[in-house]
Amino acid sequence: MYRWINLTLLVLFPLSWFAPLMRAGLLPLFSLSEISVITGLQSLWGIDVFLALVVTIFAIFAPYLKTIGLALIHWRLLSPRVTPALAILGKLAMADVFLIALYITLAKGIGVGRLETAWGLYLFTACILASIWVSHATEQARKTQGAKQ
Repeated sequence: MYRWINLTLLVLFPLSWFAPLMRAGLLPLFSLSEISVITGLQSLWGIDVFLALVVTIFAIFAPYLKTIGLALIHWRLLSPRVTPALAILGKLAMADVFLIALYITLAKGIGVGRLETAWGLYLFTACILASIWVSHATEQARKTQGAKQ
């Protein structure tokens, strides 16, 4: 079952990058603009290229490469010996959750504007949690298979 969930993540991750994570506005009287992972990265590229590169790696490439790697292992197109390397990618991918939480906390703490979470934040969080579960299930299956041999 975890194989199919992992394949679903190959579609859901890109969808979650474009989905609105939050709606933000400067003052309560003005309309809120939607912020997604992609729009956040676009604005970050204009401000700080190094930070944008780091966030791009952690928010997009690390989780997606991990998902692709797990899919290749599940369908026996890649050796299970690379699982520890994929675990490292998974740990790097957790940085994006921290960054989003930090951004929301800072924006709410300033008190000048208005910030609301949107459905994309829940989708993105679900993708991350599903990816963690798939990694765990894959590792357990690998250990069980190794014990049988």
